[in-house]
Amino acid sequence: MSEDRSYAPPVFKRRRLDGSGRSTPRAEHASTPGPDVPQPTDEDTKALDRDWYAGDEFGGHVFGDDMHNPFGNDYSAWEKEHQEAVKAEKMSSRYDARREQRNKDNDAWETNRMLVSGVAQRRDMAADFDDDEATRVHLLVHELRPPFLDGRTIFTKQLEPVPAVRDYQSDMAVFSRKGSKVVKEARQQRERQRQAQEATSMKGTALGNLMGVKEEDGDSAMAIAGEEDAVRKPDGETSNKFSDHMKKKAEGGSDFSRTKTLQEQRQYLPAFAVREDLMRVIRENQVIVVVGETGSGKTTQLTQFLHEEGYGDAGMIGCTQPRRVAAMSVAKRVAEEMDVKLGSTVGYAIRFEDCTSKETVIKYMTDGVLLRESLNEPDLDKYSCIIMDEAHERALNTDILMGLFKKILQRRRDLKLIVTSATMNSKKFSEFYGGAPDFTIPGRTFPVDTMFHRSPVEDYVDQAVQQVLSIHVSMDQGDILVFMTGQEDIEVTCELVQKRLDALNDPPKLSILPIYSQMPADLQAKIFDRAAPGVRKCIVATNIAETSLTVDGIKYVVDAGYSKMKVYNPKMGMDTLQITPISQANASQRSGRAGRTGPGKAFRLFTEKAFKEELYLQTIPEIQRTNLSNTVLMLKSLGVKDLLDFDFMDPPPQDTITTSMFDLWALGALNNLGELTKLGAKMSAFPMDPSLSKLLITAEEYGCSEEMITIVSMLSVPNVFYRPKERQDEADTQREKFWVHESDHLTYLQVYSAWKSNGMSDGWCIKHFLHPKSLRRAKEIRDQLLDIMKMQKMQMLSCGMDWDVIRKCICSGYYHQAAKYKGSGEYINLRTNLGVQLHPTSALYAGHPPDYIVYHELILTSKVYVSTVTAVDPHWLADLGGVFYSVKEKGYSMRDKRITETEFNRKMEIETQMADDRRRQQEQIAAEQARDSRKKTLSGPVKKVVTQGAVKKPVIKRKGRNF
Repeated sequence: MSEDRSYAPPVFKRRRLDGSGRSTPRAEHASTPGPDVPQPTDEDTKALDRDWYAGDEFGGHVFGDDMHNPFGNDYSAWEKEHQEAVKAEKMSSRYDARREQRNKDNDAWETNRMLVSGVAQRRDMAADFDDDEATRVHLLVHELRPPFLDGRTIFTKQLEPVPAVRDYQSDMAVFSRKGSKVVKEARQQRERQRQAQEATSMKGTALGNLMGVKEEDGDSAMAIAGEEDAVRKPDGETSNKFSDHMKKKAEGGSDFSRTKTLQEQRQYLPAFAVREDLMRVIRENQVIVVVGETGSGKTTQLTQFLHEEGYGDAGMIGCTQPRRVAAMSVAKRVAEEMDVKLGSTVGYAIRFEDCTSKETVIKYMTDGVLLRESLNEPDLDKYSCIIMDEAHERALNTDILMGLFKKILQRRRDLKLIVTSATMNSKKFSEFYGGAPDFTIPGRTFPVDTMFHRSPVEDYVDQAVQQVLSIHVSMDQGDILVFMTGQEDIEVTCELVQKRLDALNDPPKLSILPIYSQMPADLQAKIFDRAAPGVRKCIVATNIAETSLTVDGIKYVVDAGYSKMKVYNPKMGMDTLQITPISQANASQRSGRAGRTGPGKAFRLFTEKAFKEELYLQTIPEIQRTNLSNTVLMLKSLGVKDLLDFDFMDPPPQDTITTSMFDLWALGALNNLGELTKLGAKMSAFPMDPSLSKLLITAEEYGCSEEMITIVSMLSVPNVFYRPKERQDEADTQREKFWVHESDHLTYLQVYSAWKSNGMSDGWCIKHFLHPKSLRRAKEIRDQLLDIMKMQKMQMLSCGMDWDVIRKCICSGYYHQAAKYKGSGEYINLRTNLGVQLHPTSALYAGHPPDYIVYHELILTSKVYVSTVTAVDPHWLADLGGVFYSVKEKGYSMRDKRITETEFNRKMEIETQMADDRRRQQEQIAAEQARDSRKKTLSGPVKKVVTQGAVKKPVIKRKGRNF
């Protein structure tokens, strides 16, 4: 490739449907963007960071998060275009079908005339027909099961599935599925306004640029100086680590934090007042449960107390967090309090980012990081103390660590385990560890008057707005905290409160402040600022305000009664974010927010009957409602042969376990007996989804390791394509330059290769509408994966431009997510029959649809889309995914299919029986050897032992035992 900075990859022809339904070639050479190409703003960069740090620890995609979604909620235009294209394709299909039928009729007539006249023989014509038929390949889908999943084996004590809601027919469950009516109306109104604005505005369009219509200064307008600065940066050397970009001081905070020193703030915390008693209990016990409200200081102070007491001399003091952003922010705070550089005495570690050193004594990390460390160090010897923070959230990895620690603590009597929790679930943790003592950090709480709604509330957003206005105009001073489910609900609530407040005559002043995890940190910090005199604050938040942060001055709480929960959808084979009723424990925690600084009131937008009959007592642990493929693979790698023997605090359902084991078996990670294979052992070394791990391993066999490690790295970061609202057409044109029409995976490879060839320049990224930060992060991940592959002694091989090899390798990791083209733009998942469509951002979207594809993930809006897609040969699916598919041969009937499946199952049963016979034979041989050894020992010489002054009877001395 050329080293010229203006290089762009070869442009591929894109075919679009015109009004008649016919495809038309697009211009081969798109115009290069001018110097006014918008640069990604600070907010865009912060959004990428939030997507990265707030994401799942293993990097899996979840319906409802936008990590790999390049268009966010802006789907309407694409869906409208898609509907028009489908309509045109249907018209074209009907026209083509009629024309094809006429051609067939003509061919049949001509064939008949040729046969009658004797010009041609029937066998010749039949051969021609056979050749035509041979070009079409059909796959048969088999329902094969390994013998260890024959339904007779029990893997868990929880045999029945755990539903996400207590009663699916209850009022709250029905209302949560329907959603809020006012939110839907607001969404439609925004779309109408956007379309009207686009219809009347020429800014940013090709015609507008031609006529000299200039862009208004806005968030997406690029400062040319900024582009020049990007070009002048040391290319490829910029770090993406959170620690390298932190500001010395927080971007906001309360008046208390601004007027007090860090040491004065420490001494004010409730945990500091009980330090001596707390350390005494820790010294006297190996396991202790620490109970404290949010804001008590248990997260930041416990590690410092242990360090000051000298526990750091015997090993590191580790503290696990369920979320990445918490691990980093808490480590930053503790480093500031101890006046040390982050990464020295105090550090953090998350997936693909390690900010520690040899000097590190206090280490904050995600629970997933500690779990992976236990693979290489089963006893965690480098730690003297482990703090399991926020254990009440019952995150998946937290529950696995809980079970592992029961065995580790038996082997390491010197290890201290401290489990911290909010008031909920503390007794359960104590009982799990054999009655471990619990220590309560006293909080400053006041009585809260809780009020239920008289009748079921159908639209919780509309009712919350009414309740806020009622409180504001008729009740005493005091700030309001409203609990909502997510960003869209929060934004609509804030807009409606302000709109209805403006309609009142001279209403009291109200400061409306939203907060959710995707909001920039400086805007989040505003909720801690004191309001002006005579102004009441109304904070609208997700469940982040339940336990993760504390806001002083809250006197009124409005609880909608819902939250977003990650739930495994077996039909789609993925985790989804669903709006579900909260638990009784969550409701109590929310109400308690009103009693932190004085007596308060809590308004619950559900009835008391619903509270008692429709809400679970506790939130369902994540381990009972999510996909467990990674977890099962991890446990198998840790030597847990029988999952029934593992000590789960709450065992996962049988169906979830069997589904996960089936997926691992299909990938080759488990053998026909449910035991870990060599491939599975290698897969567990990579901190990512099993499918991606398999891609890296099989790439060595196919000779494309160099290319595959790049593709996997690009799949592990937020979206690399930048699409500003004012330059969407230009951005799409630049994006198409990178397209490889057979594969989105290869498109990512094309982007990375071009970026690398252009010196990893930020300026080049901006010109081609790419996020430089995402590409730099992909490079860092690639380097870490390269280290893991070297540790596994895997060769780095390149296939050059033989991209069919890469596509076949991709098929080897995704054959369980294959789909067949049905027509009219729709594909059908081969295994589940789920109807899906190509995502508009796919390189395959506008071209001729291939018959068979494999995909990386699903995206759910008004439809189910497949994203990051690769076209595959059906023979590859049959060869690599033989447990699922086979090529349908001519004359192959459904009876033959049943015979094939019966023979497979019979073979599996014979293999299982042979394995059982071998195991029984080995046990019998071992028992016989033990008996022979005992007989030889008993027939040994007898020694007489005589002590002075008395004659003793002979004592037969044997090894380890006296007779």
